[in-house]
Amino acid sequence: MPEGHTLHRLAAEYRAAFAGTRVRVTSPQGPFAASAALLDGRTLVGAEATGKHLFLGFGDLGAVHIHLGLYGKVGFGPAPAPAPVGAVRLRVENQGHHADLRGPNTCALVTPDEQSAVLARLGPDPLRADADPDLAWTRISRSRTTVAALLMDQKVLAGVGNVYRAEVLFRHGIAPHREGRSLSRAEWDAVWADLVALMREGVRLGRIDTVRPEHTPEAMGRPPRVDDHGGEVYVYRRAGLPCHVCASPVATETHAARNLFWCPGCQAA
Repeated sequence: MPEGHTLHRLAAEYRAAFAGTRVRVTSPQGPFAASAALLDGRTLVGAEATGKHLFLGFGDLGAVHIHLGLYGKVGFGPAPAPAPVGAVRLRVENQGHHADLRGPNTCALVTPDEQSAVLARLGPDPLRADADPDLAWTRISRSRTTVAALLMDQKVLAGVGNVYRAEVLFRHGIAPHREGRSLSRAEWDAVWADLVALMREGVRLGRIDTVRPEHTPEAMGRPPRVDDHGGEVYVYRRAGLPCHVCASPVATETHAARNLFWCPGCQAA
């Protein structure tokens, strides 16, 4: 599932292509057709992301709420748009650009109150300037749940997925099975600051890179990572391979229904 940096990049692309312009809105696949007809010819006011949720704003008409889920994708291109191919749930176009949304978990026109209700269910997003890390700390510091599960709970922290979860815990030497309440405030502050920095780089680069300069392929004389997720990482999807720091085999297990990766040497309990 795309992590928060992907949604913030998409919001920026929608703003750059369409904000402040009248747009053609259609649903070639059909399920969004009634709402598309209401929005067709209206001005797209803006686009913003919180966590893994994207909102395309249409002023008083509300916003299109998009959650990509496991299979959703957005493709941008120039105008005029070609005939739609495949299941395009939402097409937005103006005189210069078009964007096609395919396979989302959610694509719905919501009122401002409904949008607020979605946001109220989410924890702070490290990529938003208005995020309050104290809200997440309050929940984490009182919880017996593992820190690995808490970081993936969107009600605790919005936008962090499996890659950022595994990597930030490794970078701070935190065993993933520790209870949230066992973290010190200094540990949480360091994790939050690191997520802000790493996820901003994810927005900038369009991929997740988490290794420090001394552990890059160039610095270590090792082959670069070959993976469809891209980017250089310490433990994510490296089960059984030697840790870049201590050479211990990277461990994995199913944890709260998701694959968890960690280094038993660098993240000792």
